[in-house]
Amino acid sequence: VGTWWFTPSEASSCCSSAVRDSFVRSITFSFGSICFGSLVVAIIQATKEIVRQMREQDDGLLLCCAECLIGCLEYLAEYFNKFAFVYVGLYGYSFVESGKNVFTLFKSRGWTTIITDNLIGNVLFMVSAGVGLITGLIGILLANMKGLGAEFAGGAFGVGFIVGLVLTSVLMGVVESAVNTVIVCYAEAPNEFQQNHPELSNAMREKWRQAWPVEFRY
Repeated sequence: VGTWWFTPSEASSCCSSAVRDSFVRSITFSFGSICFGSLVVAIIQATKEIVRQMREQDDGLLLCCAECLIGCLEYLAEYFNKFAFVYVGLYGYSFVESGKNVFTLFKSRGWTTIITDNLIGNVLFMVSAGVGLITGLIGILLANMKGLGAEFAGGAFGVGFIVGLVLTSVLMGVVESAVNTVIVCYAEAPNEFQQNHPELSNAMREKWRQAWPVEFRY
């Protein structure tokens, strides 16, 4: 996506050198940053979910601890976020350095509200869940066609749902990463986008102005 943004002639197909070079970098120079970032982001997300459950219990001591933890997590999330992976892929920075750079970028652009309103992940999860439901129903249908009893229907649905959810989540993860890359590139290099893809740039600018008339100033 980054190559398509800056030098579209080098990313003309799925078999272009940009795809090959990106894959090589991901399993060599940037592999450590990707693994470290995945671990940190997973820990932060799991901890935030635990804190959310603590707050729902509305216990005095637990609520006080939860508020403190949330403040720490929000500070960490400013640096260790999914947009940091974009900088790792584009420029080969370490994950920590990428987190600082992308946070500085969004803050300087005044895009903190825009990033907070990003619902791409939720939408893609709904797509994955929908596909999981469909594959679960297909599992039930196959169980009935095989003449299995009703006691196997729940298991067939569960297996089909999990398989569909996991496989679709992997595919949707690629889509979400591409969307995150577009957001970061648009924040950092809107002029290049206008120069290389004027029609898409004009359409994106118009829609973003409608959604965020105050924060978006391009």
